[in-house]
Amino acid sequence: MTYTSAIIDLDGTVYRGDSLVENAAEGVQTVREAGLSTLFVTNKPIDRREKYCEKLNALGIDCSSDDIITSATAAADYLSAQYPERKIYVIGEDALVAELRAAGLDTTTDPERAGTVIASLDFGFDYQTLQDALIALTENNAVFVATNPDRTCPVEGGEIPDAAGMIGAIEGVTGQELDQLIGKPSNVILQMALERVGGEPDRCLMIGDRLGTDIRMGNQAGMETVLPLTGVTSPADLAESDVIADHVVTDLSELAAIVENG
Repeated sequence: MTYTSAIIDLDGTVYRGDSLVENAAEGVQTVREAGLSTLFVTNKPIDRREKYCEKLNALGIDCSSDDIITSATAAADYLSAQYPERKIYVIGEDALVAELRAAGLDTTTDPERAGTVIASLDFGFDYQTLQDALIALTENNAVFVATNPDRTCPVEGGEIPDAAGMIGAIEGVTGQELDQLIGKPSNVILQMALERVGGEPDRCLMIGDRLGTDIRMGNQAGMETVLPLTGVTSPADLAESDVIADHVVTDLSELAAIVENG
């Protein structure tokens, strides 16, 4: 089979923290030189996509803002299409607020005015935030969405808690489950990504280090999935998981053989 496109994760796949993963730049260059349309898709919503591009360019990987979808930009597109008139109570960082406002959406810090609550990685998450979410969701019947379901985010030297902690706390207090997950592995960000790269899913490579998000989404869509052992997934995790990647590689240097063999 001839592949026509590749969707590539960032954290744990291309870089960890501020350091480029070994052979990642060469791997990205391989798929581009083979003529594949490439798109970076990250669940991390704490920076604007322009900043991710600056980071990739500094690490030696050519990038423009059109080359990236984040869970924050996907959330902005989804909410502007589905609930354009609702004010949004944001549990997240400034970059998420900026993406929502750039899409013409209104945000609010008053839970009684919120028609939507969006949960994301929030370094300032506290008891007051939980109280506000309780009011918005149970008294104001707000829609409950989240950028991404990741438990942790890989960084240099280990991992840090991610959005799952905020989502779980809110669900536990309010008794309400998410109305919509937006980031990987949801169909929301999947369809946005496929529209961007074009072509058929079975001719698209899904490359990422997480079984529960990257590989699960790729498998559900019928993509060819590639999991590099450079991020959060260990060989022990592979043995215990019911999610199976088509290819498990040491790093992205092995993409050349996958692309060549089809």
